[in-house]
Amino acid sequence: LFETLANGWQVKHVVLVASSAKTGDDKGPTSRKRKRTMSRDRSLESEGNQCFVCGPGNPIGLQVRFALVDEVCQAEFTPSEQHMGYDNVTHGGIIFSLLDDVMANWLWLQGIKCFTAKADIRYRGELPIGTPTRLEGRCLKRKGRLAQMEGKVIRQDTGAVVAEATGSFMIPPD
Repeated sequence: LFETLANGWQVKHVVLVASSAKTGDDKGPTSRKRKRTMSRDRSLESEGNQCFVCGPGNPIGLQVRFALVDEVCQAEFTPSEQHMGYDNVTHGGIIFSLLDDVMANWLWLQGIKCFTAKADIRYRGELPIGTPTRLEGRCLKRKGRLAQMEGKVIRQDTGAVVAEATGSFMIPPD
């Protein structure tokens, strides 16, 4: 099952089937077969999600919707005047917030909770207000409870990388 989002990306939905049958077949009277459809981003879509970047429950947040496509966390964002630092340029803190979230959501969309342990950012150019961007996050390496991530903010009009970051994300013990 696929859903096409407004930005043209497709989100894959997974059908989970659970059975409590002790005999191994799903035909007997003891079988309680359940079927439900789950989107990969269901946990992010909760009104309880107050995240400044992706939380639908945050009325002053950025309301970014992330999707995992071919092992890349992706989203789109267009800064408005509320995101300005000076002279029609997007504030660097907004850009860093987007990078932090695109890296973390690579894990969250797979059901892995995490928090930022360390992040380094490199700003490569200014981002004028009103310029549509593409966000991309990837996992570079994962060892134990630590994931090394990479994120980029890319202008859609020129393909230029506005800023990029690397980060270490801790995965809490079960």
